[in-house]
Amino acid sequence: MKIWIDADACPRVIKEIVFRASKRVQVPVCLVANTDLSRSHTALISSVRVAGDDDAADDYIVEHAAATDLVITADIPLAARIVAQNGIAIDPRGEIYSEDNIGERLSTRDLLHQLRETGLVQGGPGRMGTTDRQKFASAFDRLLTQRIISKG
Repeated sequence: MKIWIDADACPRVIKEIVFRASKRVQVPVCLVANTDLSRSHTALISSVRVAGDDDAADDYIVEHAAATDLVITADIPLAARIVAQNGIAIDPRGEIYSEDNIGERLSTRDLLHQLRETGLVQGGPGRMGTTDRQKFASAFDRLLTQRIISKG
């Protein structure tokens, strides 16, 4: 099992939660981004810098993640691709993407994108707060525990 982080937009506080959990349960983490993240390296934490368009990190994660891995991403199209491969994806705010909800999330994303283009809606999600961090930590811990138990 491995934890993949779509690291370009993942908040530092979420990475820190994942790094602590990785150390506690000895599960490797791979950060994938368009920028250099090598300062985060430890025995369990590695990074891959991808070149190319905005989807290069997404493509790399989809290509390398196994169904037993966890993927952390706020990118709903990436989450949809992971779910389509029977994988598990979780948003940095703690929402677990599944076959049951990914279609709705994609539709909402597309609608909001269109509304932003027309100027009817501005901005994106609000700043991460304490509740968001707690929700992520709780959902992530549940997923991690389930994966470790099912593996053993």
